[in-house]
Amino acid sequence: MRNRKKLLNLLALLIFAACAEPPYQQTEDGVVITLYQRHKTDAQRIRLRVLGDELIHVSATPEDEFSGDSSLIVIPGLRTVPYTIADTGDSIALSTARLDVSVSKSDGGITFKDKAGRVILAEKQGGGKSFTPIEVEGTMGYSIRQLFDSPDDEAFYGLGQHQADEFNYKGKSEELFQYNTKVSVPFVVSNKNYGLLWDSYSLSRFGDSREYKQLNQVFTLYDKGGQPGGLTGTYESQALDWPRMVRREDSLHFENIKTVRNLPENFPLKGADVTYEGTIEAPHDGTYQFNLYYAGYVKVYLNDELVVPQRWRTSWNPNSYKFTSELGAGKKVPLRIEWKPDGGRSYFGLRVQTPQEADELDKQVWWSEMNKKMDYYFIYGDSMDEIIKGYRTLTGKSPIMPKWAMGFWQSRERYKTQDEILSTLQEFRDRKIPIDNIVLDWNHWPEDAWGSHEFDESRFPDPKAMVDSIHAMHGKMMISVWPKFYASTEHYREFDREGWMYRQAVKDSIRDWVGPGYVGSFYDAYSPGARKLFWNQIHEHYYPLGIDAWWMDASEPNILDCTDMDYRKALSGPTALGSSTEYFNTYALMNAEAIYNGQRSVAPDKRVFLLTRSGFAGLQRYSTATWSGDIATRWEDMKAQISAGLNFAMSGIPYWTMDIGGFCVEDRYVNAQLEYDKNGKENADLREWRELNTRWYQFGAFTPLFRAHGQFPYREPWHIAPEGHPAYQSILYYTHLRYRLMPYLYTLAGQTYFDDYTIMRPLVMDFQHDREVENLSDQFMFGPALMVCPVYEYQAQNREVYFPKGTNWYDFYTGRYIQGGQQLRVDAPYDRIPLYIREGAIIPVGPDIQYSDEKPAETIVLYVYRGQDGSFTLYEDEGANYNYEKGGYSTISFSYDDTRGILTIGERAGGFDGMLEDRKFVIVPVSKERPQAFEDEPQGKKVGYNGTAQTIPL
Repeated sequence: MRNRKKLLNLLALLIFAACAEPPYQQTEDGVVITLYQRHKTDAQRIRLRVLGDELIHVSATPEDEFSGDSSLIVIPGLRTVPYTIADTGDSIALSTARLDVSVSKSDGGITFKDKAGRVILAEKQGGGKSFTPIEVEGTMGYSIRQLFDSPDDEAFYGLGQHQADEFNYKGKSEELFQYNTKVSVPFVVSNKNYGLLWDSYSLSRFGDSREYKQLNQVFTLYDKGGQPGGLTGTYESQALDWPRMVRREDSLHFENIKTVRNLPENFPLKGADVTYEGTIEAPHDGTYQFNLYYAGYVKVYLNDELVVPQRWRTSWNPNSYKFTSELGAGKKVPLRIEWKPDGGRSYFGLRVQTPQEADELDKQVWWSEMNKKMDYYFIYGDSMDEIIKGYRTLTGKSPIMPKWAMGFWQSRERYKTQDEILSTLQEFRDRKIPIDNIVLDWNHWPEDAWGSHEFDESRFPDPKAMVDSIHAMHGKMMISVWPKFYASTEHYREFDREGWMYRQAVKDSIRDWVGPGYVGSFYDAYSPGARKLFWNQIHEHYYPLGIDAWWMDASEPNILDCTDMDYRKALSGPTALGSSTEYFNTYALMNAEAIYNGQRSVAPDKRVFLLTRSGFAGLQRYSTATWSGDIATRWEDMKAQISAGLNFAMSGIPYWTMDIGGFCVEDRYVNAQLEYDKNGKENADLREWRELNTRWYQFGAFTPLFRAHGQFPYREPWHIAPEGHPAYQSILYYTHLRYRLMPYLYTLAGQTYFDDYTIMRPLVMDFQHDREVENLSDQFMFGPALMVCPVYEYQAQNREVYFPKGTNWYDFYTGRYIQGGQQLRVDAPYDRIPLYIREGAIIPVGPDIQYSDEKPAETIVLYVYRGQDGSFTLYEDEGANYNYEKGGYSTISFSYDDTRGILTIGERAGGFDGMLEDRKFVIVPVSKERPQAFEDEPQGKKVGYNGTAQTIPL
């Protein structure tokens, strides 16, 4: 019987082998491999597409055929390069000039190797793929999961911009969705010389595919009396008619507008004191991951240790913070949480995740909720810059921003009248504070007409004259345009007639926070017709005024704050492409396309500038920058912006900014400012507020876009502190410095297009072989020359700075020479940020100007920092149009030979209308033997230049 069974099995295999398709089929741009499918949810087909010598597109499906949907993030028309396909027996091998890729015939597992045979990246043995069927709104798809091996010394960067102050994502997890202050980009750069772009638009997770759980789903909970079943919750209020309440809590889940109702009924949250205490008992030994969700003030003690020092967020815009703890099985550990809600409605939650399985711990794991198939792109490069170049090859070049965008922007929530915005800009000019852009925020329209794109005549009587006046003061104006429309507006009806509005919010009569509350919703940016209409409405109402730039707020889309995920999806769908479950994360990308393509269609030679609160892979191709949303005014929030900005830069999108000073302000700062306005006295809270803003401006001057914005207290320098105050003086110093560095800055902007450069650079980009910088998130390079070390602790007068090895360094302010490869505690006085220049740097410095195009840089100071060979190529163009795309630009190269002590100024290449034919360079050498501080008017060797090459001995 047994032998007969063996024969039948063998016969079945022979029949299958005779009837089966060939194991692989070469295609026009790659190969498709057919696998034996043991289960219907196993991968049946694997496809490799060659998009470059170092770019491979991987697709997998359990179906007979691949779905025909096109990518939203990868640009069409990428051409393949020569490659070969070979059957090596147990695998199919694809080779390009730089890569060897093998696919196992047995399980579809893929391994990427360099030409020396070294493994760069490998899927987990067995392929690491899983497909779980999911049906949404009648459409079938799969929840997909991919697991890759990862060596112990690997590091991951990117994933967009998040607020938990995490930098290297090795061993960490991040949930990828869009929300105010959270921008998710499914792209990572590894220190192992590759990047991976995960092509999914749905809710996704990196590092751990599991969802966080409620405390009682993981732990045995005990109240403070030792009884099992829950923690002890104590609720106390300042309200006289509210008695102290004590009750047991089996979970801490008050995180959205539904679950917040689980708090005691009618409990007055403003000014309340809430304590949760007891013990937790873990089921297993290991590292448990906690996710704290909070609004108001919160502290967390675990095992009698303060694991979360006091944090704060405004009541309507909670934040998440992650921490971990080693817990032992069966051991009771004390837990105490002190929560002070800070508003009429505050949110709170604490969730947890059990230790990850050993074969997944510290690996690269991707999961997405709904896809038709699995798609990812492997990008190889010898440096992180090469990897980001490959990413932009796939997703699109980053156009050069208008030159004015590199200057200072002033914004406020909000300028309420035409006179306020004009008088503010005039005050900048009167005080000789450089500025290029002033911003008109939301609610400039009549109160009941959001989405009308009309101005409230009582407050803005002549919008065209307002914009003209801004231009007459040599300023630019950006305006806030939301994808939101009140149902009473004609613009809403124009969309709705075509089925281009998300209707759930109107159906549910959701009212916003304005006046009595008005009903409206967002348009469907996934519809090409809707995108054209959105631009046409802007073009008809705003564009004729001469407005220079567009601020796309709430582009997550944020139709309603603090909702659960299911309701968020209901509010933002269905989309023209499919369910909002499948297209959850890409709204901002579609919305940006509407404006970019719209403006270029009517004004093809005027540079587009967009600022958006959300983003996704490919955003850079639409000349779009992102800011970090409505962050809080706390020192920990300032620090978190450093790692947030660095990871966003590593996500391949070069232009990022933040609300300098934070957006949402603690009451103590508001009250301190109001008290000062009455009596002119600086109390302790105002003193801290001024120092916080000073440190934030110092940091902000060295981000790609330099922008102040926030709620009251106002962020104009004279509102922060009076003239003569060290805060005021420091803000002015760094604003002037920003403009003096304009030749350097604008060159970096040019490099983002021509060289796919990254302006704000984690140290690991330039010092990848220095292991000390892999987790260093509070220092960064600003271009190739400047190392920036922000100060983010109150009353700090010094800080630790690591000086990467492989180069030596100069102090910006003194010229003092510092040996690389060491950590030092350096001075950081109130008015100065620690700033260093790497050996071999050449920095061009222009004149002191009040706005970016006030005058050409007829004289440029060239600081040359000796000790290594160095180079820099100055880039210039007309600053406002797209002639650079047709060759309308010039470059001047500078190279320094340290051994000979000679600087060579190269022959000018190219040209453009209005280019300076003749100019002067003042050359200032800095060396260990002859230190030289950065000065406004340094002494140096003056050289005339008419475009011909010359050499200058130093």
